[in-house]
Amino acid sequence: MTYIIPLKLLFIYNQSFFKVKSKIMIEINIPGRDNLKLEHLVLDYNGTIAVDGKLIEGVREMLSMIASRIKIHVITADTFGVAASQLSNLPVSLTIIPFESQAEEKLKLISLLGVDTVAAIGNGLNDAKMLKHAAIGIALIQKEGASAVTMESADIVCLNILDAVELLLNPKRLIATLRS
Repeated sequence: MTYIIPLKLLFIYNQSFFKVKSKIMIEINIPGRDNLKLEHLVLDYNGTIAVDGKLIEGVREMLSMIASRIKIHVITADTFGVAASQLSNLPVSLTIIPFESQAEEKLKLISLLGVDTVAAIGNGLNDAKMLKHAAIGIALIQKEGASAVTMESADIVCLNILDAVELLLNPKRLIATLRS
């Protein structure tokens, strides 16, 4: 079930809705870094899990698969106005933000969730702060391209969303890439 949550309401529901402790978590011990306990996956929409407003092939199945291991949040300005319908019947929360100050709104969301519990994936300049501050930031280079600033802000760069999510399903791949 998809939940649409205006970002302003997240401040009200922060303690009761998002900070509930659960067994849903991906633990990763990367040599040279703190032990990660990822509880949230925050995804940009257009350019990340969708192209021109439509979900990329395979994303629906991949999100359904990983939802048993991590809470999924999608944050978007919803340029095409179809995010809610495209994400219907998926186990994600959807936050629609204004077109202005998107980078700051995305950073606010991961801060509310707890930056050290968040894996974030995005491609645009408005995703750079989110990727930089998340426990794991993954930049994507897909059909929309990627901002150079965003790529520099990320821990990892992938060529498609399916590969990026598979990193979380197969943590040894993350360890191999990020160990010091």
